[in-house]
Formats: sequence, structure tokens, C-alpha cells
Amino acid sequence: MTPMPGRAGQLDGAVALVTGSGGGLGRSYALMFAARGAAIVVHDIDARTAEDTAATIRATGQRAWVIVNDIADGADFRRRAGDVEREAGAIDILVNNAGIDEGKLFEEITERDFDRMFAVHVKGTFFATQAIVPGMKARRRGSIINISSINGMIADSTDSHYNGAKAAILGLTKAWARELAPWGIRVNAVAPGHIVTAATIARGPERMRRISSERIPLGRYGEPDEVAYTVAFLASAESAFITGQVLSPNGGEAIVGI
Repeated sequence: MTPMPGRAGQLDGAVALVTGSGGGLGRSYALMFAARGAAIVVHDIDARTAEDTAATIRATGQRAWVIVNDIADGADFRRRAGDVEREAGAIDILVNNAGIDEGKLFEEITERDFDRMFAVHVKGTFFATQAIVPGMKARRRGSIINISSINGMIADSTDSHYNGAKAAILGLTKAWARELAPWGIRVNAVAPGHIVTAATIARGPERMRRISSERIPLGRYGEPDEVAYTVAFLASAESAFITGQVLSPNGGEAIVGI
């Protein structure tokens, strides 16, 4: 991955923690931040993928640390993040990205499914942020980026527990933006639309062609870097007057404004 022209060094000196960055879009965010000069704390439930992302970052000459944790276990995350902060320094940028998806119809969703979905997305986002905010308050600065989804804004015909969890993240974003503003901490959300990932490819090219032609005005799925550029913008000083907002790279599928 190469940084957008003219942006190399944009995040020099920053330390960014990206949850769920062993693979998928989270990995794209971590690599984009590293390409722009940030040191990265890679978090994932999977030790192997987390270490692979960290090794890729270190190979570029940037520093990287690893937290292996189930994001739904807030106390464990707090302890592990504290250990890393003592070595890496205070976290300047937090991206709450860790998530799951199931593709279930409403009547198929069990109580266990519901609890796990909200534990990962909502509880995970809430308590990861609670663990990191004190250091940001002490320095009176920081950028928190919560990863929601287009489904949190316009919903989909399946996965109602996922839609609800992603909508809840938007509510947290707006509340924290107001509460944390006096300390110079900005809180925003990114709500990606249909993006080319291993999961979307696995659902088949015909489905991708149908959604691209029927639902997306630009006529294609987005690329991971196109979301990562949005996340990097919100992490940087270029967005210093933006807080409490939702940016949705979605090709026009949902035209909702900022």
C-alpha cells in the first residue's frame, strides 16, 4: 500500500490503535496510518493475523505492537492496552473497528446471537474507548473514529441485530463528540457501504454485479483504500474542526449528507 500523494508524514509521531486490524478493512486502516507516519497498535482476537499485520508494518520501518483480545472483554482490553501504552506512549488515535456479521433473518437470530453482536460492536466500542480516553483527556487532544456501516443508517433486509448495533455506534459517536469536546477530543464515525473484501467476494460475483447495478449510483463496490483514506482524514489535523459527524464512503447508495 502507498499513501495518497502528498500525505506521507501526515501522522508522524502519532500512536494509533486500530481494533480488529489483523485483517479486512481494519488492516487497511492500520497500513494506511503506518504509511503516513504513525506507530500502530494492532488489535485482534486472532494472534496470527495480528502478528502478520504488525510484521508488515515493522517491515516498512514503523513501530508496531500487538494486543490479542476478545473486544467484548472490556476489563482484559483495558489491562492489555495499559501495558502497551506504557511502552508505546499514549494513544493519539483510536479506531473502533472490531466487528462481526452473520447474515441471519430476524426470526433466526437467537438470544445468544443478539448478545454477541451487541457485545462485540457496542460494548466493545464503549469500553475500548473508556480505556483510552483518560490519556487523551490528560493531553487534551485525540481523535476517535468509530466504524459503523451504511446498514446503521438505511438498514438491510437481513441481520437486524447487526443493523441495530451499527446504529447504536452512531448514537455513541454523537454523544461522545459533545461530552469530550472540552478536552479537544474529536469523535466521528465512518459508515462504509459495499466494499470489496474477502467476505463480499465469497458471496459471489453475480451478487456483486447485481448490487453494483441496482443500488450503487457509481456502479461498483468501493476499494478498501477508499475507506482507509476517509479514516485517515478523520485521524489527521486536516479534519480538526470536524466532530460528531458520519462520513459514508458508499458510492451514492445512501445520500445522507455529513
